[in-house]
Amino acid sequence: MRHLFSIALAALIALVAPSFAMAADAAHGQQIFSANCAACHIGGGNVVNGQRTLQQDDLKSYLTSYNEGHEEAIAYQVTNGKNGMPAFGGKLSADDIADVAAYVESQSSKGWA
Repeated sequence: MRHLFSIALAALIALVAPSFAMAADAAHGQQIFSANCAACHIGGGNVVNGQRTLQQDDLKSYLTSYNEGHEEAIAYQVTNGKNGMPAFGGKLSADDIADVAAYVESQSSKGWA
């Protein structure tokens, strides 16, 4: 009976723990953004292409899968880059990119105010 209980407890932990571990950290994302993104995207703008800002309406218009998952679409763009934006997948970890995506989504939903 103890063995069965141990297995059930381990399965429960395995199901619940990833949700805590996968939660992105927007505060850490702000630090990563400041160090890697702010030169081009200060205040949610875009100094290279003014039509591709980080404002929510712009993100909706140019990130193809934004409506299916905001942070996922932002993370994909950061990882792979496109047009004038370089890919950061080889420079930042997946966790750092998820944190940046959480920060960008948080700021864009507030209008970068």
